[in-house]
Amino acid sequence: MDGNLRRLRERKALSLTDLASISSVSRVTINRIENGRQKAMPATIRKLAAALQIDVEQLTSEQGQLV
Repeated sequence: MDGNLRRLRERKALSLTDLASISSVSRVTINRIENGRQKAMPATIRKLAAALQIDVEQLTSEQGQLV
């Protein structure tokens, strides 16, 4: 679960704090999602995708789970 979000965030050279600021998703929430301790809600996925300037599909698998 953590690989895709973390990889995309790091590819954009964003820290957790940077992504939290841009996406309006808390740093703690992003950290928990990246570490597989929390599932992302659909609204959160949309916010993260927009902040990373990517399509939602790039964050989600075929089952709609954050990967």
